[in-house]
Amino acid sequence: MHPLLATKGRVTLYVLAWLPLAGLLGYLLSVTGKLALLESEILTVPLTLFYSFVCLAPWYMCRVMPLGPSQIPKLLGNHASAAVAAALVWIVLAKLYGLALGRYYFPQLNDRFSPQLPLLFGVGVLIYLLAVALHYVLLSLETSKEAETREQEARTLAREAELKALKAQINPHFLFNSLNSISALATVDGVRAREMCIKLSDFLRSTLSLGEKSSISLKEELALARSYLDVEQVRFGARLRTEFHSDPHCDACVVPPLFLQPLVENAVKHGIAGLVDGGTIRLEAACGGGRLHVKVQNEFDPEAPTSDRRGLGLGNVRGRLRALYEQDARLDARAAGDQFIIEVELPCAAHE
Repeated sequence: MHPLLATKGRVTLYVLAWLPLAGLLGYLLSVTGKLALLESEILTVPLTLFYSFVCLAPWYMCRVMPLGPSQIPKLLGNHASAAVAAALVWIVLAKLYGLALGRYYFPQLNDRFSPQLPLLFGVGVLIYLLAVALHYVLLSLETSKEAETREQEARTLAREAELKALKAQINPHFLFNSLNSISALATVDGVRAREMCIKLSDFLRSTLSLGEKSSISLKEELALARSYLDVEQVRFGARLRTEFHSDPHCDACVVPPLFLQPLVENAVKHGIAGLVDGGTIRLEAACGGGRLHVKVQNEFDPEAPTSDRRGLGLGNVRGRLRALYEQDARLDARAAGDQFIIEVELPCAAHE
């Protein structure tokens, strides 16, 4: 079905758009012939409205005969023939309509109207060809819109695939490190190894409850980060100290699940683990102006290679933020003396 015929509203607007053309055509016939303006308008308004629906026919021809450099001669021939046929139908109908009006309402109207039929024929051909051109423009816009929609869908699918791939890296990566820690503890301190297994089980149970959630509240995310650090606390004991400072107003902010865990894991593995006396991991969260600011800070060995402070976790979180928020979120990592600082900024929308 033609798009303009899809709803009554569109049909009404289409018909109304032809009324000015009908008025101009009636004026043209009255100026060039011996017809009164009233007679011309009574003739042209019904004829033009009829022709408006005839001019919808190019839609179907244009769809089966798309534009192309090699197709131009064929297209011109086909559409010109259709324009002539449509105009002939129009003037035949006009002749019959003029005879009827002359017989019942306007004496000798047919004699005064017949000399205008060639003009009407030329106008009909021109209008039809203009309708062909407009239909090609509409089809071009429709094709462009469809291509844009497909491109957007492809980008969305690619982003979702990237998010799933990045999210899938988190638990296996953390689990691998935790099992190594448990293995090392088991040979020297079975009690602590057993305690670590219990806390690891609690953490994994919490992460599994997330299921396929694409977002959680900051309060839940902070609880997961604490749960992870509880696991590591068993391994490092007094060497690992933690500080959490979070604005309660930020608890409802929506965040990606497990975006903090790789950051604190990075702080433990590439910071605290390399220090004989250990250190403190400080996690701060504040919000304002519709933005959430999270800061993770830890001591590290300044003589350690830079690459040792930037593990897989940072790249993973940065990739997830880019896929979720594009340019509306950022992750900055820097060293300041013996402190390694990670700052994350992202939109803060309330969690439902």
